[in-house]
Amino acid sequence: MTAAVTAAAVDAVFRPIVAGRVHRWGGARLIVARARELRQVPPLSPAEWRVLRELRAWRQAEWTAGRLLAKRLVGEVVSAPADGVEILPRDDGSPRVVVGGSPMPALYVSISHTAGYVAAALAPEPVGVDLCEIDSADAVRRVADHFLSPEELSPVDRERPDAMAGAWALKEAAVKADRSGVFGAAPRAIPILGLRPPLLGGRRRAMVWRADDAALALVLAHPGG
Repeated sequence: MTAAVTAAAVDAVFRPIVAGRVHRWGGARLIVARARELRQVPPLSPAEWRVLRELRAWRQAEWTAGRLLAKRLVGEVVSAPADGVEILPRDDGSPRVVVGGSPMPALYVSISHTAGYVAAALAPEPVGVDLCEIDSADAVRRVADHFLSPEELSPVDRERPDAMAGAWALKEAAVKADRSGVFGAAPRAIPILGLRPPLLGGRRRAMVWRADDAALALVLAHPGG
């Protein structure tokens, strides 16, 4: 590896991001909100209602919150009524945009949620967004060997909760952009080269912010990158 997560990078504080506001970065639109502030159910199509009814009760609130944010982003770039925008799952579970019954292959969407936060991102290229609450750092440490290689992990101060949460969110956002999973072989194919600024292997661009007590990562992956 030509570069690695340095101690200086870990010591840096992630730039804060304002919740509830649409942000733009690298051609993507991004919004993060506190889950308790997203009680409204967005307009849902019959297909979306079918997906929702199949979810367990505890998942339904976070699912609708994620769609609420994603539809807000789509509404900023596509002229369509709110009830004409659908966020439906692909066969692999990743979300896709449908407007007026027609798939929108030029729009990519990603959604993430924790107990306290919800985030959505929209971009004209494959995108991944992920949240990791900093209080989850202990859990991240326990599985770090599964998603970080020794070269990535050795310089990271495991005692820094923000660093561990940021590393997890960055890797998770990267595999989401690739429509793969954080466990197994896929994460090792996307090396983290830095946390501050966030750098990934391959033709990928990334950023990590701090949303109050959570790390928020956004990754854009060039198709075929």
